Amino acid sequence: MRMLLADQGQSWKEEVVTMETWMKGSLKASCLNGQLPKFQDGDLTLYQSNAILRHLGRSHGLYGKDQQEAALLDVVNDGVEDLRCKYALLIYTNYEAGKEEYVKALPGYLKPFETLLSQNEGGQAFIMCNQISFADYNLLDLLLIHQVLAPSCLDSFPLLSAYVARLSARPKLKAFLSYPEHVNRPINGNGKQ
Repeated sequence: MRMLLADQGQSWKEEVVTMETWMKGSLKASCLNGQLPKFQDGDLTLYQSNAILRHLGRSHGLYGKDQQEAALLDVVNDGVEDLRCKYALLIYTNYEAGKEEYVKALPGYLKPFETLLSQNEGGQAFIMCNQISFADYNLLDLLLIHQVLAPSCLDSFPLLSAYVARLSARPKLKAFLSYPEHVNRPINGNGKQ
């Protein structure tokens, strides 16, 4: 969400919630499903990361040019979320015992994205369509955190590697990715990465 907003030249106000504040319970009780993030857009309040991301995609013209492209972007984004769930399971439940096996399986998880890229302008553009989409920001985020987990994970995926470099070099996104607030933000709540 932050990458999308930054790259689209949008400003936002962010309230960071400390674990201490969250554990007091009153904020958690006020949130749908007892979860963050919470996103306020005028009088619209949204919860759930992907609902927020899709809303931003629609609001900023980043959801494809028609219903068919929108559906294909949903497929890509759901694939990103499938991998994010595997990653979260590793990070929060089985990091020490499962990291080596996860990294070994990672090429199989990344291959579909390499294939999708190859089918769109030979991998020289975006994951789908001819313009950046909400799914590109989600995929970029996931690939960047995987490069922290396993720095060489994209070495055998030249299109994904070039995709990460190309998107990360977009001027507003490059600036955002270098901001101390972004660089110093923990990737995961438990400190594992």
